[in-house]
Amino acid sequence: MGNAVHRNLVKLYGYCFEDNMKALVYEYMENGSLDKILYENNHGSIELVKLYAIVIDTANGIKYLHHELEEQIIHHDIKAANVLLDKNNSAKITDFGLARIMNRDVSRVDLTGPRGTQGYTAPEAWMPGSQVTFKCDVYSFGMMLFEVLGKRKNGRAENWFPGLVWNQFENGNLEHFLKDCGIAEKDKENANILCKVALWCVQDNPNLRPSMENVALILNKKELVNDPPCPSLNFRQYSSMVDLEESRRENIER
Repeated sequence: MGNAVHRNLVKLYGYCFEDNMKALVYEYMENGSLDKILYENNHGSIELVKLYAIVIDTANGIKYLHHELEEQIIHHDIKAANVLLDKNNSAKITDFGLARIMNRDVSRVDLTGPRGTQGYTAPEAWMPGSQVTFKCDVYSFGMMLFEVLGKRKNGRAENWFPGLVWNQFENGNLEHFLKDCGIAEKDKENANILCKVALWCVQDNPNLRPSMENVALILNKKELVNDPPCPSLNFRQYSSMVDLEESRRENIER
C-alpha cells in the first residue's frame, strides 16, 4: 500500500508499532468525511456541483487502484465514511484495512469471509465460497452515488432510496422526482448522469457493471451513458411494491 500514491488517496506518512501504541499516521483532512456532509445538519451547505466534483475525485482514486498500479488493489469498503475532504473539499479515499492486493494475471480472488459494510457490499461478497473481482468496489461506489443524490442514507424497506430511484426511472418520472429531491434546474444533467451510473454500478451481475475507467469517462462527460436495465430482483420487487402502494392511495382518494 505504501507504493499507492495518488492525489485522490489519503497520504500515509508513517506508522507506530510499539507495545503501547499502534497507529498509522495519515495526512490531515480539514473537512472530515463525506458522510458528515451528507447526513448531518450542514448538508445543505454544499451544492450538487461540488458533490459531483467529489464523486469524480473518488472515481479517479478507485480507477487508480484498479487499473493504474502494477498490482491491482480491491478496496473492499468504498463508502461515504471512507471518502475524506481536504480544505478545498477535494476528495481522497482512506481506510485500506480490508484492501486486497492482486497480481495482474489473477482476475478473481477467493473470499475467506464477508468484507465491507452492509448496504454497500456487492451481493457476490456475501456468498460463502464465492470469488470476487474489482467489480465489488464498483457496486459499493454505486450505492454511495445514491446517497450523494439523496443527501441521506439509503435506508431500508419502504425507505430504500435506490429502489425508489429505479421505480421513478422505470416509470419515466425521474426528472420530476429529482426536482422533489431538491435538485436545481442547473444540476439536472449531472443528477441524471449520477442516477444512470449508479444503476449500472449496482447491477447484480458483476459483468454488467462498468469498470471505473468507464465510470470516470462518463462522469467527465467524455462518454455517454445508456439507459440501464433493472439492477436486480430486489429492485424489481421494490418497484412493484411502490406501484401497488401508489395505486392503493389513488383508489382511496377517489
